[in-house]
Amino acid sequence: MLRVEGLCKAFADFQAVNGASLTVRPGDLVAVIGPNGAGKTTLFNLITGHLQADRGSIRFKGEEIGRLPAHEICRRGIARSFQIANIFPRLSVFENVQVAVLSAKGLSRNLFRPTRRLVLRETESILERVGLQNRRVDLAGSLSHGDKRILEIAIALGNEPELLILDEPTAGMSPEETAATLELIRRLARDQGLTLLFCEHDMEVVFNVATSIMVMQHGMTLVQGPPEEVRANPVVQEAYLGRE
Repeated sequence: MLRVEGLCKAFADFQAVNGASLTVRPGDLVAVIGPNGAGKTTLFNLITGHLQADRGSIRFKGEEIGRLPAHEICRRGIARSFQIANIFPRLSVFENVQVAVLSAKGLSRNLFRPTRRLVLRETESILERVGLQNRRVDLAGSLSHGDKRILEIAIALGNEPELLILDEPTAGMSPEETAATLELIRRLARDQGLTLLFCEHDMEVVFNVATSIMVMQHGMTLVQGPPEEVRANPVVQEAYLGRE
């Protein structure tokens, strides 16, 4: 579904991504891990069109997307959440998701139809899937940190993605919120046939969820493979996980 090869991105004299490669197959749950500054978020920004690479290739379902703007990449089936919740705090939970659904259906610019009557069923369905149906009328800004992260996933689902990219989906969550979010991610992947690419610092989360792990260091790909192979890799142990 997604193949990244030889991707490079520099900011002045700092090489943030330096020849990174990544493969995501349909149905995979791929985790990208690495120390702070390894280039993980920059890699996600390049894949989703928020930055353009200096060199390298990004192919989604066989199409080169490396030079497309972010909104065109989204329309092709890639949705993304961010490290910091990216929501409309003064809109209701329902309206946040409704805006995403309207955009996915090309209705966001139609000023001659009453927006409140559009895509009601689709929006309600997404809220039910993520467990926010009882908070539908609440202002998004009033939600707890954990529920804001769940809302952001709901907004991403409103864009009808085939590939969902999550940047540290459990960051700042309590253990209970983390467990609930993990179960949600697993269920979404299973029930909707979603392919997931995510970045996460919590190694328990990574090894409990991922079907494939890519390890980054200094902007480069050290290795990608099944969790058990990555855990046993001596280079990974030395560079990131640490030896026992």
